Amino acid sequence: MARELRRLLIAPERLAPLVALTREEERYLTRVLRFGSGDRFAVINGQGGLWTAVLQEDGSAQLEQDLTAPLEQHQPPVPSLVLAAAVVKRDFELVVRMAVELGVDRFIPLLCERTAVKGNLRAERWRSIAAEAAEQCERLWSPVIEEPMELAQLLALKGPGAQGLWMTTRQTELPLLGPVLAGLPLESLPSLWLACGPEGGWSPNEEEAAEAAGWKPVDLGPRILRSSTACVSGLSTLASARAERCGV
Repeated sequence: MARELRRLLIAPERLAPLVALTREEERYLTRVLRFGSGDRFAVINGQGGLWTAVLQEDGSAQLEQDLTAPLEQHQPPVPSLVLAAAVVKRDFELVVRMAVELGVDRFIPLLCERTAVKGNLRAERWRSIAAEAAEQCERLWSPVIEEPMELAQLLALKGPGAQGLWMTTRQTELPLLGPVLAGLPLESLPSLWLACGPEGGWSPNEEEAAEAAGWKPVDLGPRILRSSTACVSGLSTLASARAERCGV
């Protein structure tokens, strides 16, 4: 039943038996969805919990379940999927949205030596897009959207036991991503990381640093893809492998 209700993401610290909606949230419910007093919808906290709620005349939302007993409570997916995507001039907001829809758990905007976009990086805008995408695709766990970082920071961030893969077209005879995933123990990995470089490709220094840090280079096939396309294609392959073998 809850899956048929439109969803609204409310941060955990704002949840209460009677939720005070922001002006933007009230406008979305009443102007965009045309809801009125007494209409029901679902509230998610981005941390696995779902409640149903009823819109009140004063613009608040009354939860129908106790805060400690949500209608649904899901554990976080394992392994978590981490995508480090080089910031590009075109389509980056679309990459964020599609990554969330595909199931990314952590999204890292990456600044590389050949990144053409350095200024006007809008992390809050990306987080807003991610929240909308999580509501739309009925996710109960919202992804973390990190602040932009350089490759050296990324390489130092991956924890022990995690598997790091980076896509490149600058080397020959690389293994394809699909067969590499088939050979990994996904069921026992805490997280699976995938890095995608900028339109100009990784620099030699970046490739050497990634391999030295234990990341495995992989290929997506014979065609040269745009960075944004490569991100979506690579993450889709990871998400499909996780769903098939881990059920999440």
